[in-house]
Amino acid sequence: MNELKGLVVKSTGSWYRIWTNGAFMDVRAAGKIRLKGLKTTNPIAVGDWVIVKNDLIQEVVERRNYMIRRSTNLSKQYHILAANLDAAILVASITRPRIAPGFIDRFLVNAEAYQIPAVLIINKIDLVDADDEELEDLAFLYRSVGYPVFLLSTETNVGLQSFVESIVGKTVLFSGFSGVGKSTLLNRIDPSIEQKTGEVSVSNEKGKHTTTFAEMFMLNDGTNIIDTPGIKEMGLVDFQAWELSHFFPEMKKHSKNCRFNNCVHKNEPGCAVKKAVEDSEIHPFRYQNYLSMMEENFNSN
Repeated sequence: MNELKGLVVKSTGSWYRIWTNGAFMDVRAAGKIRLKGLKTTNPIAVGDWVIVKNDLIQEVVERRNYMIRRSTNLSKQYHILAANLDAAILVASITRPRIAPGFIDRFLVNAEAYQIPAVLIINKIDLVDADDEELEDLAFLYRSVGYPVFLLSTETNVGLQSFVESIVGKTVLFSGFSGVGKSTLLNRIDPSIEQKTGEVSVSNEKGKHTTTFAEMFMLNDGTNIIDTPGIKEMGLVDFQAWELSHFFPEMKKHSKNCRFNNCVHKNEPGCAVKKAVEDSEIHPFRYQNYLSMMEENFNSN
């Protein structure tokens, strides 16, 4: 059999579905597949381009980027959510369920670290009171940092059209907590996706998982949507402590003026980042989330 080059559109852990020569094909991976320098639980991810021979994936073509999360059971390893992305989209809500403090920033930091443009969707705005300032404050904060923010309601379709137009022709990852309306949103974008939707528990406002594996949906307009299971945590990996602030765009800007090149912006003298926080040039919410990440991931003193 001749070699084929295909795009991985679905992964179940043992079988992979690829798109090649205008058709889908199910294949397994050769046992020798290992990616140099990457301690991952999945050497092949949705969005990868692969070389197939004799119904076996023999090689993964070099990625231009990838999005990861820490493995839930193996803290020293991580799981690749998807590869070769034009954008990583986080679907969040401020009610039913309420987004956990800091989760947005963890997602954005991971996207920045792997050079993936990030987009924030705040869904379920129909459930927010018109005079609730939290929604607008959150949108203003992340727009001021430079991230596109879309305020949507999948119930009323408010904001949907402008968002859909922004992703046409791109390969995009959708992620978020279970229950934020991600599956419903995908169905609104293209009914052919036909994702199962889950109900939000009234008792704990946490969504039931409806996606169990990553999958790419190839739309007629050239858009490739990668859906992932609901994510409860977004751990940070492969960073040095002094690098973390580089993945906060507004901190990276000011850190160039710190007295020390390896400043971690906590207790060091001459810290331009701390001064920027004091001068309201960096939002204290973002700075506190940064400190929390430092504490959790680097045991910084």
